Amino acid sequence: SLLTVGIGEADSSDMTELVVRTLPSPSGVQGPGPDTYKGWLFKWTNYLKGYQRRWFVLSNGLLSYYRYAQSEMAHTCRGTITLATVHIEMGDTCHFVLTSGGRSYHLKAYSEGECQRWVSALQQAKANATQMMPHSDDSGDEGALAQPDRALIQGALKTLASKLEDLSTCNELIGKHGAALQRSLSELEDLRAPTDGADKLKSVNERATLLRITSNAMINACQDFVDLAEAHSRRWQRALQYEREQRHHLEETIEQLAKQHNSLERAWRESPSTHDSEGTLEGESSEENEDIEFFDAMEDSPAFITVPADDHSQHSGSLSSNWSQDDNDGSGSYLRRGRRRRIPDKPNYSLNLWSIMKNCIGKELSKIPMPVNFNEPLSMLQRLTEDLEYSELLDRAARCDSSLEQMCLVAAFSVSSYSTTVHRTGKPFNPLLGETYELDRVEEYGYRSICEQISHHPPAAAHHVISQRGWTLWQEITIDSKFRGKYISIMPLGHIHLKFHTSGNHYVWSKVTSTVHNIIVGKLWIDQSGDIIIMNHRNKDKCHLKFSPYSYFSRDVPRKVTGVVMDGEACTHYILSGTWDDKMESAKIIESSHGCGGSEGKQKTVYQTLPPKLMWKKYPLPENAENMHYFSSLALTLNEPEDGVAPTDSRFRPDQRLMEAGLWDEANAEKQRLEERQRLERRKREAQANLALEEGKETESYQPLWFEKRTDTETGESSYVYKGGYWEAKDRQDWSHCPAIF
Repeated sequence: SLLTVGIGEADSSDMTELVVRTLPSPSGVQGPGPDTYKGWLFKWTNYLKGYQRRWFVLSNGLLSYYRYAQSEMAHTCRGTITLATVHIEMGDTCHFVLTSGGRSYHLKAYSEGECQRWVSALQQAKANATQMMPHSDDSGDEGALAQPDRALIQGALKTLASKLEDLSTCNELIGKHGAALQRSLSELEDLRAPTDGADKLKSVNERATLLRITSNAMINACQDFVDLAEAHSRRWQRALQYEREQRHHLEETIEQLAKQHNSLERAWRESPSTHDSEGTLEGESSEENEDIEFFDAMEDSPAFITVPADDHSQHSGSLSSNWSQDDNDGSGSYLRRGRRRRIPDKPNYSLNLWSIMKNCIGKELSKIPMPVNFNEPLSMLQRLTEDLEYSELLDRAARCDSSLEQMCLVAAFSVSSYSTTVHRTGKPFNPLLGETYELDRVEEYGYRSICEQISHHPPAAAHHVISQRGWTLWQEITIDSKFRGKYISIMPLGHIHLKFHTSGNHYVWSKVTSTVHNIIVGKLWIDQSGDIIIMNHRNKDKCHLKFSPYSYFSRDVPRKVTGVVMDGEACTHYILSGTWDDKMESAKIIESSHGCGGSEGKQKTVYQTLPPKLMWKKYPLPENAENMHYFSSLALTLNEPEDGVAPTDSRFRPDQRLMEAGLWDEANAEKQRLEERQRLERRKREAQANLALEEGKETESYQPLWFEKRTDTETGESSYVYKGGYWEAKDRQDWSHCPAIF
């Protein structure tokens, strides 16, 4: 018997339809129980669209949802939730959460009463599905199959069986009506009638017979399909379970190896022996020497081949003592003065990036509104400052007497700035116009740094660093980013300038392209690719670095970087090699000759080199870094509150501060407020500019507070450089010229 309760879509207070069918209970006792439950609920989609109304159908232990009601149910299901293993949790008023397979579904009903009815129906359906699972016909080989997959397969088979039952009922009705039609036609045929009338009746009788035969054939075909699906289901389940176990075992093995590697590296760095002289850095064991072997890595270079010298002891003293790494603790010394060692753990909020990005293909990334779920609690200004993590490379370079040795260390510094990006898939906050960030490390490392956001669209920042240890660095970087559907390309435009005070050597280079892969599906990962040309404008020394893009079919090590250092007459003196996420080495060339032709008929140059020397090695990440956005020791301190900084400093940005504290909902609301305020400010400036044009007055574009545009006398490049005044204003604590951007 069927009983329909409730009303349709006309009444929003109770938009459900409950169908109760008499079913046998597991114990054999006949009793009523909910079989199908339908109605409108609000489902959380994302931070841009919020809750959206969906039509939900609860049937056969499965909860399915559709964008529309009856019109869509026949062809497009938006999603299905298996109730056998689902966790049901009551939330706030009219709100409940379903958790299945690591994914949570946040649902809201129109009223508390309707919410309670839905929860009761779901709990009853879950109980029925759980009780029916042990009584399935599957046995033996399928025992290890995951419960959600088993319930899904059983639900599909039950649905097919239900459809087959309906078709059987229809066939019985067709048979009955067909038999009655035949009887009626037979009686009419027995009557005396004209011959042509009898022929027509006979034809109709034959067609009715064919209809019944066709119906029987349809039923037999459906039965064969169900039998075939049941026969193959065990084989599919065994194959699926085997693949799942293999994947789980592989994931556990990789995770265990990664933890062991991190622990061993940290223990090696913390060992007292690491504070010894240069010999320790070159490796104490054969394993370390094998790990830093240079020549095998360079054999596949398309331009040259390197071979070690037979006797290099006579050349061992040719390099400056400044070449070896300074003594350090190996973990990044940014923890002095009691600086913090950790930040709150990152909350485990899941959000589908593709659901937001699919409508933004081809657009500039900075113009796409993004929730903080895809950010990390640092601004782009702080990410620029993070390039200084290995500033000791520049300190060592400042002490070099040879400009070529100095070039090698500058090249290592340019590569080291990418080492922190290997696990950092989070997007830094796009700074507000006029936002600044300072990093004063004079006491620890002799430098202090100031950044300012000088343009919002396109986003551009100016950066200036001065060190008491003999060097000054400045840059103006504009971020050009495009979403390509499967990946995001981030192209920093602009040049980095580095000048050493004693020698006057002025180095200029630019950054390579960063690519974030697996936007649609899979785990996000970052790759760096392209070329870096470092030019010394004083004597025309040059370094050419090549960042090889990752390729599944390549035999090279992943994230490989190779390069050569040449003097002003294009004579090569050093070979560089390594990876941008681990280390860089250099080998001095003592002899070169032309070798045999390459694969394309081009002649290769063979370089005979001294053993490679380690210039830079990445610090191991802090403990628990995987739960702290994979921040390095320096990155953990960048957003630490400090007294006396400008009111426009990134440390005061409220949405970034809330995200770091784990309050992501509040951070999203604050982010929207700041972005809307910035839009209003931009409209005001545009209105003032238009009014000035109408009145025939000159219009002034936005001018940064601490930087101004100048033309470099050596390179001829026009860019924003530091004009001074910030550190003096800090000493006076006079921030009266700073705008209230937050």
